[in-house]
Amino acid sequence: MQQGIHPEYRPVVFRDKTGGLSFLTHSTAASDRTVEWADGRAYPVVDVETSSASHPFYTGRARLMDTEGRVELYRRRYGG
Repeated sequence: MQQGIHPEYRPVVFRDKTGGLSFLTHSTAASDRTVEWADGRAYPVVDVETSSASHPFYTGRARLMDTEGRVELYRRRYGG
């Protein structure tokens, strides 16, 4: 790798405010804010809107498409 052109790769806390999940991982994401982690050290924190704790697919709250209802609606409208 060339020196001086890559962003810094360091430990970062990602926090999902909706789902209440926080996890520590390595990233190049930058943040001016920090949070104290369970080990007593302060890490940069990046707030995210969606994670596995709040995404409908992972939580089981995903809406299923009503395909049968849509087909029936089409048949009623267009006589098919």
